[in-house]
Amino acid sequence: MASTHGAAEVLVASNRGPVSYVVGDGDDGAAIEAKRGGGGLVSALSVVDDKLWVCAALTDGDREAVRRGISEPGVRMLDIDADVHADAYNGVANSVLWFVHHMLYQTPLEPSFGPEFRRQWASYEAYNRAFAEALAEEAAPGATVVVQDYHLTLVPGMLRELRDDLLIGHFSHTPWAPVDYFRMLPDDIAEQILKGMLGADRLGFLTRRWADAFTDCATRILGGTSGTRIGVHGLGADADFLRERAGRPDVEERLAALRAQVGADRQVIVRVDRTELSKNIVRGLRSYELLLETRPELREKVVHVAFAYPSRQDLAVYRDYTDEVSRVAESINSRFAVPGWTPVVLHVKDDFARSLAAYRLADVALVNPIRDGMNLVAKEVPVVSDEGCVLVLSREAGAFEELGEDALVVNPYDVSGTAVALGAALDMAVEERAERTKRLAAAGTALPPGQWFLDQLAALRD
Repeated sequence: MASTHGAAEVLVASNRGPVSYVVGDGDDGAAIEAKRGGGGLVSALSVVDDKLWVCAALTDGDREAVRRGISEPGVRMLDIDADVHADAYNGVANSVLWFVHHMLYQTPLEPSFGPEFRRQWASYEAYNRAFAEALAEEAAPGATVVVQDYHLTLVPGMLRELRDDLLIGHFSHTPWAPVDYFRMLPDDIAEQILKGMLGADRLGFLTRRWADAFTDCATRILGGTSGTRIGVHGLGADADFLRERAGRPDVEERLAALRAQVGADRQVIVRVDRTELSKNIVRGLRSYELLLETRPELREKVVHVAFAYPSRQDLAVYRDYTDEVSRVAESINSRFAVPGWTPVVLHVKDDFARSLAAYRLADVALVNPIRDGMNLVAKEVPVVSDEGCVLVLSREAGAFEELGEDALVVNPYDVSGTAVALGAALDMAVEERAERTKRLAAAGTALPPGQWFLDQLAALRD
């Protein structure tokens, strides 16, 4: 153990931090501009003022800022070698661990763990070690450290070896794979991940289902959880922020444009997602196509507004999936469109204000992931929908545990069943829709981001 420590009493570790840097033009050469990030984690952690956020430098601008000694108060950005980060982030975290926990592999062909994977795994270890060493250096005696997500599964164990005096927590924002799927990983790697996680005093998960899956893995593979406490914290939507943000002029402007694009007196089915493989966008489009096919009376009376924002385009499988989403949407329009009616309105450029406008316009919200840790869209749409909306929700979304009673629940692989559910949603009486929306909004905002984080701190220190 080091003889001297930093002064931070609360530390957070995550791959992406609350700030990023851009190299621009300046009078004295290239200037560095800091841009504050958004998102649920940034919002959640804003409730704790006196904290240190340890994160990775992700861009050339970030790395240049670190090299120049530029930093924001309360943030330590690690200049990890770009190739090491690429191996750890894309090679292991996003191409292996994400696929395992979301059960995305086409198992007759993949995965195949050979020498290239072992090389990338060494980078994942180095990446996690850099975080553990930085946290050990910055933490005050007895400090509280909360590590975030599947990128940093080894950090708790590594940090425990460096600083046994710390209170260490880890929170998983993804599902956890069932044990038989998790065991596709090489045996030593599976054990290393579990032992790394169990270096924490307490592990947090979004739902009881994911927590139980982890416990099952630890029990079957290691013989138990070694006294590590395990808890559940179902992250909710920030109702105050959403309602205020959804009323701003830029949202009103986009809402007017969407209404004009949809046309008068038409019902609207909305989805807002990244083109992430687990989000199941293509089957959602196919379900809508089947609805138009089997219920021709709905043609020209309903529009599917689909916002599919490109995700992880540095990976070929994601680029191919994004292209397939566009191809299927175009195919539906080619098949059914008539003058004055476009069945699918697809947008692929990320625009948060436009997403909120779509939330407000929604008569039906389609959230049909193959598997999802939570899915905040399912919780957000009922909060801001102007007229109330029906939620068509996959039983494989973490949000199902809290929202399933008032949603129309679907099997995400069942295109026919989802088409029937979409039809039932469109047919639902206005009064029932309004009552369901109220209950969905209440359940979806029960644990807003700030309280979600404070609850974790309290449980870790208990």
